[in-house]
Amino acid sequence: MAWWQRQFGNSTRGRIVALLRRGRRSVDELAVDLGVTDNAVRAQLVSLARDGVIVDLGARREGNVGKPASLYGIAEPAETAFSSAYAPTLAALMDVLGERLTHRELETVMREVGRRLGATVPQAAGSLEARVQAGVQTLGELGAVADIERRGNAFTVTGHGCPLGKAVSVRPEACRAVEQLLAQATGARVREQCVRDDGPPRCSFEVTDRLR
Repeated sequence: MAWWQRQFGNSTRGRIVALLRRGRRSVDELAVDLGVTDNAVRAQLVSLARDGVIVDLGARREGNVGKPASLYGIAEPAETAFSSAYAPTLAALMDVLGERLTHRELETVMREVGRRLGATVPQAAGSLEARVQAGVQTLGELGAVADIERRGNAFTVTGHGCPLGKAVSVRPEACRAVEQLLAQATGARVREQCVRDDGPPRCSFEVTDRLR
């Protein structure tokens, strides 16, 4: 059972999500399918829209009279979040690449992945501290939780867990993608110092200004 099914259970909210994943529907159609009132459906749709799970996809006129019916569907970012396949697929991909490429080749590939990810976010401006804070915010948007500590003219970014934890556990070279992403986002020199012991990988990066 997927995480969202465990979270929603057999609630009206969860049943609405399951129906909308099968295709767009109007309030009336959802109410009929669920055997509840229109108002009950609307209350759940407001909550789901506020949480970014569903979106209004426009209207459809049914017949020649009456008000067009609004159609609802799953928001694209939410649809991606419903999948639990990304982490194990990435781990398996890293394993295959690790078998076919040398250590250096794999690191080169992962740095290029980081550069491409970094190209999707604006490079921060201002002091090194401000840029590091912006970089940590970028990591946060990818699911990381990190703290910043100043050490002289450098900063240490310490993560609690790792956004690519499953892949890094299989092939540590995967961390080069995060290292390069942080470098792209901050415009600074970033050196990975991650902790890999018996537990889950824990990110750690030293960030210094390129001018030093």
